[in-house]
Amino acid sequence: MPPVQPSPKDDPAAVAPPRPAAPEALADLAGGLFSTVVPFPAPLPAPDDAPDRPPHLTIVPEAPPAPPPASGPAFRRASYVSRRRLGEILIEMGAVDPAALGEALIVQRSTPIRLGQVLLRRGLVDPETLARALGRQHAMGDAGPAPVDCPASDALAARLPADVAMRHRILPWRRMGPMVLIATSDPERLESMPPDTLPEDLRNCVFAVVPDAVLDARIMEVHGTALARAAECRVSESMSCRLFRDRSGAALITGALALLVAATAIWPATSVRVLTLLGLVVTLSNVGLRLAAWWSARRAGPGGLHFSSVRPALAARRKLPTISILVPLHREPDIAGPLTQRLSRLDYPRELLEVALVVEEDDAETLHALARADLPPWMRVIPVPDGHPRTKPRAMNYALNFVTGDVVGVYDAEDAPAPDQLLRVAARFAAAPYRVACLQGALDYYNPTRNWMSRCFTIEYANWFRMVLPGIARMGLVVPLGGTTLFFRRQALESVGGWDSHNVTEDADLGVRLARRGYRTELIETTTLEEANASPWPWVKQRSRWMKGYILTWAVHTRRPVRLWRELGPRRFAGFQLMFLGAILDALLMPLMWSMIVLPFGLWHPIVDWLPGWGTTALGAGLVTVTAMDLAIAMAGCSSPHHRGLRTWVPTMKLYFPLATLAVTKALIEIAFRPFHWDKTAHGAFGGTAETGDAQAIHETLQAPPLRMPRVGGAVPVPV
Repeated sequence: MPPVQPSPKDDPAAVAPPRPAAPEALADLAGGLFSTVVPFPAPLPAPDDAPDRPPHLTIVPEAPPAPPPASGPAFRRASYVSRRRLGEILIEMGAVDPAALGEALIVQRSTPIRLGQVLLRRGLVDPETLARALGRQHAMGDAGPAPVDCPASDALAARLPADVAMRHRILPWRRMGPMVLIATSDPERLESMPPDTLPEDLRNCVFAVVPDAVLDARIMEVHGTALARAAECRVSESMSCRLFRDRSGAALITGALALLVAATAIWPATSVRVLTLLGLVVTLSNVGLRLAAWWSARRAGPGGLHFSSVRPALAARRKLPTISILVPLHREPDIAGPLTQRLSRLDYPRELLEVALVVEEDDAETLHALARADLPPWMRVIPVPDGHPRTKPRAMNYALNFVTGDVVGVYDAEDAPAPDQLLRVAARFAAAPYRVACLQGALDYYNPTRNWMSRCFTIEYANWFRMVLPGIARMGLVVPLGGTTLFFRRQALESVGGWDSHNVTEDADLGVRLARRGYRTELIETTTLEEANASPWPWVKQRSRWMKGYILTWAVHTRRPVRLWRELGPRRFAGFQLMFLGAILDALLMPLMWSMIVLPFGLWHPIVDWLPGWGTTALGAGLVTVTAMDLAIAMAGCSSPHHRGLRTWVPTMKLYFPLATLAVTKALIEIAFRPFHWDKTAHGAFGGTAETGDAQAIHETLQAPPLRMPRVGGAVPVPV
């Protein structure tokens, strides 16, 4: 078989003639990039310098064979020169306008991707036409539609492992007499395919081209179940909570509650004193951590609370990475239109961007709505086969097999990201050392004035994402990630096994696992707007899921405390305990802290018996001081113009947080009976949208001046 031809883009000998300088000659430019070609040669013995190939691996010629060359190297060059250019073929087919093709070629020269992807992502050519053109270019035919209801073809396709099929973009399609037709969506990858890739019984074959979406759909059909099972167990058992069982959880919690009830019945006053003292220690620790985070964040610069800086000079267009965004959807048939509109505001080259809408296979309503929607070429739908557990991390693990970006991001269905967000992510990854594996953006809300709860929710998140997380990241502590506006270096994400499919707070758990492997997470100065939870019971359901995940994450990573200490070090180990165990105990012990409100009124409290004569006064003064510090820190977290109007509501947060006790109680009950149940938050139920809330105006008040898209030719994004 002849060696599969290298891409003209990668060989300086095949560089096209210079384009005309006149701007009005784009059509001439497109035509001038092509030259007369010789038909692709028929299969011939490989030259001496070419890698070995399977003996029967052949490519069907489109034209009569050319004479064999005199030597191996000359043959490779002759075959290379003879390959027709993709643009010429598309012009011949009448599939693209010469002027549009010329513009696409200019863009392609300034990016690291191929011309076909530029045309496809910009909507200048449809996938079927591009597949036919690639077939002509590589002297291959059209593989035709995927087999339907054909067990023999299914068994044939299953002979090729899923990882091999996705890595080389090939899949056995059907038998053709004694030969096998193998479909490919990327003929150029055949060049790098090792000779022993195909099983022995598949090497007597011919190749043909299919669109990417058709090949992916067929891979999902053949290997979807196996890939879904693998998605459930990507994380190693030692780092996953999947071995946790309902009965063991029920026994553990029942035993702990029985012990607590027995101790309270036997030593009621002592039990209350011990638990109250523990609550005081937890409260002081949490306030101390927030104070340290505030101080660390303040030291970032004279202008206030800053995130990681962006260095625009390092974000030239050619250096921009390809980015894949995962957007999990579940029972949200009305989201397609608004979501497309919001994500279309992202200022990033479409040829470098893909958005994967991840939907459970049995979610017919959402799938039908997406099928009817006019999705842009850079958006696609990935159905997830049925399996257990039904969680967002499992769906994302499955979708990770089918996305190709160097950077993998996560958005929620209701998100409205800042338009320059991906440019900031690309610029920071370009400037940061490789061990910075994750960038977390801030979350904010476009319905903060819906009611009292939405105001408190917005204040809480303003403090968490604009003060606490940036501060602990600067201190080098473990960063518990949020569930959206996350961006990972793909290699780092895969090295830690992706997400734990059984953990309902998969984001926080992933932040811990990244830290244990020596990676760092940074906060970047960019914001995504969401819908604030504005009703008590939905708030409790959402917070109980987070609490359940925090409990499971703490239990998983602390079951080998010595190993955790070695991997994190003493300071990060202590920070991990403060953030996870501290949050759990704070919610559990909050009623006992509230019980001390009787002290100023001269009423008796069990803790008084452990205090000296002046102890009650000192305790009261201490509690007032801690409360004042807590409120002052919350005020500082509301420093942006978008949040300043909420400062008058900060004192009412003391009535908001007791709901967390209900949430953690619900979480403990679910750990006993349904540890992996995903209590989904409803979207669109609390008023306000990114459109009616004037998202752009909100973004302008929340972050630095926006970055501009780098111009074609290598110009860099700079602040406006």
